[in-house]
Amino acid sequence: MLKIRYQNAVSLLKLATPLIINNLAIAGIQFTDAVMSGRLGSRELAAVAVGGSVWFLVFQFYNGLMMAISPIVARLYGAKQAALIGRYTRQACCLSLVAGIFVIFIMQTYVISIMNIIGIDPEFRHLVVDYLKAIIFGAPGIFLFLVFRYTTEGIGYTRPVMYASLIALVLNVFFNYVFMFGNFGSPALGVLGCGMASAISMWLVFCFLSLYVYFDSRYKHLNIFSLITAFRLSIMQEILRLGVPISITVTAEAGLFSAVSIMIGTLGTQITGAHQIALNVVTTMFMIPLGISAAITVKVGQALGSKDMKTARLFGSTGIIMCAFFMFLSACCLLIFRQYIVNLYTTDILIKEMAMSLLLVAAVFQIVDGIQIGAAGALRGYKDTKIPMFINIISYWALAFPLSYIVGIVYKLPPNYIWCGFIVGLSVAACLLTWRFNRVSKKHTIQVV
Repeated sequence: MLKIRYQNAVSLLKLATPLIINNLAIAGIQFTDAVMSGRLGSRELAAVAVGGSVWFLVFQFYNGLMMAISPIVARLYGAKQAALIGRYTRQACCLSLVAGIFVIFIMQTYVISIMNIIGIDPEFRHLVVDYLKAIIFGAPGIFLFLVFRYTTEGIGYTRPVMYASLIALVLNVFFNYVFMFGNFGSPALGVLGCGMASAISMWLVFCFLSLYVYFDSRYKHLNIFSLITAFRLSIMQEILRLGVPISITVTAEAGLFSAVSIMIGTLGTQITGAHQIALNVVTTMFMIPLGISAAITVKVGQALGSKDMKTARLFGSTGIIMCAFFMFLSACCLLIFRQYIVNLYTTDILIKEMAMSLLLVAAVFQIVDGIQIGAAGALRGYKDTKIPMFINIISYWALAFPLSYIVGIVYKLPPNYIWCGFIVGLSVAACLLTWRFNRVSKKHTIQVV
């Protein structure tokens, strides 16, 4: 059994490594945005923090919807029905284009009203609006990119996703340098330039991955570009039926972090800056188990497609253990190196002290965060999405957010107390999702026997 688990772990890690690098590159984009905006000043850092949280919430909702493509493709690929995969990719592309245009219209029309309703500090509210009005034009591009990302993940070929994200990181840094600080003849646009840089990078990374898929022979048998698509209600319903619960699930967690970021944005510039630094570090650490979680979904889905229920269960349980282990190492790194990490972001003494205090809290919830994302990935492989959706809603919005709100807004305690809500929500989610995985995987295995 130990030998089998070791082999499964190696197989998962091979598949997950490009995805981990992809996720770290995405986190690197957020990191460089934070560092480069921090060089402009505390208001600019706070504006990118709040604006980035709002955009990330929008992005993560649609990202969750497109995550449905990965288990669907994995099942078809495992069942030797690869020729059917192109239908789902084309339908998802149509959906992504429409959704991206809709998001641009909504944000351009209502972003000022949204910021006023939230109550973002007037000191940097106009900068948040500038950032969002620029970055939102990248929505159709990044939504289309997600379709090709999860298609290629589903067949177990993850290197193109890694290449695309690394290119996006380099482009984002370059365009930040040009537009934020006024280089190569461009005016210095500050926060507005940061949003523009991200939007341009989103479109370019979509172009790269779609062209890669088009020209690489590995994708020819998927029939992605071989036909002109027509609207297929049954396929769209399948994507939405599986994707909407996933979207709500991942948005419940991402929404918690974004909502707390927005809430902290009402408390002042320095607190917001410290929260952004700590959240950026935690997000970077989270990229490793997030990549493993995506690999778990693929391996479980492919095993189920080939009717190998025992292997599916083993991949799921092994992956959860791997996620927990890596987050244990992450917690140790935060405890030992948090002072050096914070020094990379800012020279403000007060912001440094608050950020280090937040990272101390983060070290506490790292392991349970790894467990819950590993279990969630395994359940997506089983196409079990509705119960996890309710688990996340209860964990994060019935428990974690009310606790953070009471502590931060009602009692006005320091931000490290606000983050204690994360510990509660993630711990409950980890326990319930692990229980759900054990029950679902055991049921499938017994049915086969």
